[in-house]
Amino acid sequence: MRHPRHLSAAGLVLAVGGAVVLGPTVCAASPASATTVTSVAAAKPKPPATPRLPVPKATVPPELSIGGPRLATIGTVTDLPAGVPAPPKLNNVAWLLADLDTGEVIAAKAPHARLLPASTLKTLTALTLIPSVEPDRKIKATAADANADGTRVGLVPGLDYTGRQLFEALLMSSGNDAAYALAESAGGRGATLAAMNARARELGAHDTVAKDPSGLDAPGQTSSAYDLALIGRAALKLPDFRRYVTTKQAPFPGRVNPKTKKRASYVINNHNKLLYNYDGTIGVKNGYTVAAHRTFISAVTRGGKTYLLTEMYGLDGSWRPQAAMYDWAFRYGHLARPVGTLVEPGTVTTPPKPTTSPPADAPAANARVMPQDQATRATAAAAALPGGIGQHASAPWVGVGTLAVIAGLLLWLASRAASARRRHRAHH
Repeated sequence: MRHPRHLSAAGLVLAVGGAVVLGPTVCAASPASATTVTSVAAAKPKPPATPRLPVPKATVPPELSIGGPRLATIGTVTDLPAGVPAPPKLNNVAWLLADLDTGEVIAAKAPHARLLPASTLKTLTALTLIPSVEPDRKIKATAADANADGTRVGLVPGLDYTGRQLFEALLMSSGNDAAYALAESAGGRGATLAAMNARARELGAHDTVAKDPSGLDAPGQTSSAYDLALIGRAALKLPDFRRYVTTKQAPFPGRVNPKTKKRASYVINNHNKLLYNYDGTIGVKNGYTVAAHRTFISAVTRGGKTYLLTEMYGLDGSWRPQAAMYDWAFRYGHLARPVGTLVEPGTVTTPPKPTTSPPADAPAANARVMPQDQATRATAAAAALPGGIGQHASAPWVGVGTLAVIAGLLLWLASRAASARRRHRAHH
């Protein structure tokens, strides 16, 4: 008969070995019980999982947060007196609600998370170009303009359009072809992007980097809910811009009829659903790409009060969540204490810099990067999603390392058990 200690060691080997083999399995079951579980699962399939929002990465330390230290959060921030309910939830990674006139931020979630802006960036394009591109200027469309990726209004190469028509196509119908035609008329895409980024710096929008005037996803292109609020607020001060974003329908010139030699026209519509469904809406611009998800700048005026709402990486295409947020704002916004401010143009033209020295153990800028540092950076890079969203997942080699440790433990225990059996036989 085996010694109890030998049985215990052998049993431990089998138990741990079974855990290694059955790692992903929830529990062991007899064939009968397994069949029963399968049968129940087949009879009652699980409903599809609700899409989950990724968690944004921390952005800047509170002391470097433009608009106030409380806006450095990656969660939701409010300062409400007793009896005032929390604002309704929005199914977005980041959002910000502010008083358009005072610039007071009354609620926000991850407002400085750097994300893809999609077509909300067209607001910055218009803000930059409206002062220099006259409404009556004739602009000839090119083949490059007409062949733009994504949403197009339908420019015809070689035909002329006015600045007004192109701005309407840009802001109402989100025409990428219109964005490129306007950019070319203002000195080319490169010059337009340089002007857009300079305008963003002037506004204090230091989370924003424009790489494509249409807002189509481009490497390095980012913005934030806070920056979109700065951009939207500045744009709404331009009468022409406000007129464009509140127009629901407009005629747009088409091709030339070869028989009559006259240009046909068709109607373009504003893509902002809130404009049709919520009284007092004064804009501004929606956006969408597969990577950016839904983005939105909106503003509503009622009773002499105007609120501005910006959203990024949204999963809900309905206008109703925004309406609920504005209902809350007009009922409780005057009671909420501000958690930050929208800085005024020209006041923060360079991003704040750290005032403290790096910790003593921080590597120098010219220090040699050791292999473990490279692995750490690779892990961090692998865990980052486009637009600055962090993905909380273990690196694949973590599970492999764990299995290796368990395997070593098994070999050591087996060796101990074998040695004990040999000693036991030697003594008998």
